[in-house]
Amino acid sequence: MPTVESILTGLAGDRATGALRLGKAGVLYLTGGRVTYAETPSCPRVEDLLTASGRVSAYAVRQARQAAGEERWGGDRLVDRGVLTRGELEFCVLGAVMDAVFFLLQVTGSRSRFRPGERHWLGPQWYFDATGLVRECNRRRVQLDQAWPSTDLDTLPVVPVARIPAQRIVLTSLQWEVLVGADCTATPADLARKLGRPAYSVLLAVRQLAAAGLLCKPEAAAGDAAQARAAPALRSASSEKSPAPPRRGDPPDKAPVPDRRGESPEKSPVLPRRGDVSDPEKSPVLPRRGDVSEGSPVLPRRGGGRETRDREPGASPASPFPAGLPAATADPGDVNLLIRLRNALEALA
Repeated sequence: MPTVESILTGLAGDRATGALRLGKAGVLYLTGGRVTYAETPSCPRVEDLLTASGRVSAYAVRQARQAAGEERWGGDRLVDRGVLTRGELEFCVLGAVMDAVFFLLQVTGSRSRFRPGERHWLGPQWYFDATGLVRECNRRRVQLDQAWPSTDLDTLPVVPVARIPAQRIVLTSLQWEVLVGADCTATPADLARKLGRPAYSVLLAVRQLAAAGLLCKPEAAAGDAAQARAAPALRSASSEKSPAPPRRGDPPDKAPVPDRRGESPEKSPVLPRRGDVSDPEKSPVLPRRGDVSEGSPVLPRRGGGRETRDREPGASPASPFPAGLPAATADPGDVNLLIRLRNALEALA
């Protein structure tokens, strides 16, 4: 299938006059083999640019379009009524045609049909050679690749980053309009129609913003979305598989019991709880304060040097307790240590 560039070059060589329609992709208008106008749904038209800027009202454009004919084209009527000057109209047509041709030359797979004699309602306001249009489109394509060598952002919604990666950033007026107008759903083409700006200029601004780190990359945005979707499931799974450790002061029945089903009794000694001792001689437990009997192991005091007022009967002043038993005092440090150890042993039982 021939390309749009080859068809346009052939019509230019034949000095054809009419409209080259490329299906739903757009249309190119030629006069004497030269392009006079082009439009595509991907770009704003001349009337869109004029009304978006506030220079011309939609009513004036509609009247000029309805009254347009070969005797008096719509563009000439706008100039005669003083709505805009001839230079403003020509400049607007220049930007709209270059914008549309850039996207139309990339169209592939569409059925082309040429209609001889068909004209645009604005009339011929500017003439473009086919070879010059192809050369300018190639230059613009190189300019886009130099700004950001990827087409991933050309058709995706423009999503600004939440935090800029620098203390100070210099933006052009169009780049600022793109950032302000981006609502995370509009593509560059949507922003061009919304702002009333040429689509190529908006696309170039989007790539420049991406190169400056001011837009979210497609893979980063997809990764953040997937991580946000998976976060609730990960939190629920971790809460089910990882029970919370017992807090200080919780009763023993709330503490997690370790799984010892695969261990033998000889290799897995378990300290019994207080009150569950069948043989006191073989199952030592921690005695209560004041309930010390001979042969019962107790924990040594963390620090000595202080005497207690309560002494065992028959003990000498130099040795307040019988030999082999450390002195038990009311030191808060000793009490807290015993309480923590008791809670830990009960939790392991």
